[in-house]
Amino acid sequence: MDASTPRDDSVLTPDVDPSARATPVDAAAPQPDLSRTGKAVESSKARSVGVTTLTVLALLYTTYFARPFLLPLAFALLLNFLFSPVVRRLARWHIRPPLGAGLVVLALLGTLGLGGYELSGPVQSWAEKAPETLSTAQRKIRKLMRPIERASKQMETAATAGAPATPAAREVVVRQESTVSKIVGITQHFFAAALEVVILLYFLLAAGDLFLQKLIKVLPTQSDKKKAVEIARETEASISTYLLTAASVNVGEGIVVSIAMYLLGMPNPLLWGAMVALLEFIPYLGAATAVAVLGVAAITIFDSVGHAMLVPGAFLFVNIIQANLVSPLLLGHRLALNPVAILVGLAFWFWIWGIPGAFVAVPLLATFKIFCDHIQSLAAVGEFLGMRDDDERRATVRA
Repeated sequence: MDASTPRDDSVLTPDVDPSARATPVDAAAPQPDLSRTGKAVESSKARSVGVTTLTVLALLYTTYFARPFLLPLAFALLLNFLFSPVVRRLARWHIRPPLGAGLVVLALLGTLGLGGYELSGPVQSWAEKAPETLSTAQRKIRKLMRPIERASKQMETAATAGAPATPAAREVVVRQESTVSKIVGITQHFFAAALEVVILLYFLLAAGDLFLQKLIKVLPTQSDKKKAVEIARETEASISTYLLTAASVNVGEGIVVSIAMYLLGMPNPLLWGAMVALLEFIPYLGAATAVAVLGVAAITIFDSVGHAMLVPGAFLFVNIIQANLVSPLLLGHRLALNPVAILVGLAFWFWIWGIPGAFVAVPLLATFKIFCDHIQSLAAVGEFLGMRDDDERRATVRA
């Protein structure tokens, strides 16, 4: 092709003659047509946004429909972070990881089995009396609300006076699955998932540092290998510390609540303490559920409304101290999560996995934050999920 001939196949500047001596400052000089370039860039950005959106939707779809597999795996991974230091300590005492993992799993099953056996009697008793208990609670609550209902009916009567009578609605009977079949189905799914968690936990603990060793083996340089080991150890230690601290705080709160229930005359105080310790793994929603359950149970047991209200009041007092004093003191700023992130994470995992997702929401979010804190490229995400530091608090006060 002759140099003096303008090129028509250029994508960036198709109408510019390379041999032209006029500069772009000269009005007579041919101006480049960048419309194709802009369209190409916009098309590329649009494709990128589209691919990202489809990827996120595919991940959400997979996370939701793979719940029977991913949920036990999430529980097993969290328990693995919690008990890996124990297996490593046993290995220093010349107990091989497969045997150490077996001992840890057996100890965990024994503890849960003993607790379940001790609580099975009170749980069965309350389950058998549940219809009568709810009926008694409704009757007492209705008695307390009778003045308000009377005033509401009077206002409704005054508002509908003179209005034409509406025909009676046709009654529709909907057949639902029996309660017994629902309980049997839930129990079967629970034990199947629990068995899967136990099996996965054993193999994760028995594997030890297998995956870390494989990662070190494929990394090219010695500095990368050393950095990978440091990040893995620091991340595991932080996650284990967080999970152990959170579990200890919840168990401690359950013990204090059990003592308070005993002093207030509530039957089966250990049952209420265990319920509180379990529900405290669900922030905000767990405390609200505990208040409601304790309030209903107390109303059915005590004749005095004031005595009954002391039961949820005592729990709220203990919970406020735990949330505002004990947890911040033990977890500190580095491992604490901000309330907005907790609520968003709780809502997301509850939407994806239901009630089990609510239990793992905060541990998963805390694990993700700790992982981000130890990866330089993700440090900004970890900072966003954390609480305000002292400088940010002072700046907020000044503002």
